[in-house]
Amino acid sequence: MKVSEQIRQEIEQLVRDGRLLPGDPVDEVEWANRYDVSRTPVREALLQLQAQGLLGALPRGGTVVAKMDLQQLLAMWELLAELEGFCARLACERMTDGERGELVLHHEALKSVVDAEDAEGWQAGNLAFHEKLYHGSRNPYLRQDILRMRARTGAYRRHAFGAVNRVQASYAQHQEIVDAFVARDSQRAALAMQQHLSPDHGARSVADLIANLPRELLG
Repeated sequence: MKVSEQIRQEIEQLVRDGRLLPGDPVDEVEWANRYDVSRTPVREALLQLQAQGLLGALPRGGTVVAKMDLQQLLAMWELLAELEGFCARLACERMTDGERGELVLHHEALKSVVDAEDAEGWQAGNLAFHEKLYHGSRNPYLRQDILRMRARTGAYRRHAFGAVNRVQASYAQHQEIVDAFVARDSQRAALAMQQHLSPDHGARSVADLIANLPRELLG
């Protein structure tokens, strides 16, 4: 793998994990030193990430993690919900019996995390849950697009999620998805996933989202 691709993937992962937030600088020299390379592969990586919309260039030079305004955020979040729903439908149709069983066991194991109100443990378990569906869809290009949208919206979704303490609600929504997989009902699985990811799953959710987003994250 080219060094520029390694750098691109690492920066994207840092944004997805919330270790780089909208507005945070991404310094060429720092990344060149980190990989012990010239600034050329770093620039290639940054240009790719700018083309994806994940990074933005400052008027006087420099690069930062891109911010979104509320309209952009809701539009992308809406699309993310549709793609995740499509992924769930494909996974429900294509998963093996063994993979379905692993999904059920993973979901059941998360009950203790939910009961303990372990938000960090839930975030890790939630990502693993979705990864099982990405793999089950047998479509790596769909996974790639979803992960990029998750990276762009991640900081905003985490704030909204934490503000309304939705661990219990999210686990119940996962249960609906798992039940659809067990029943091999792909349309039901898609709808349950869309509702799970939708930013407007209830007027209260939208109100909480708008009220609790930090202004410094918005463009």
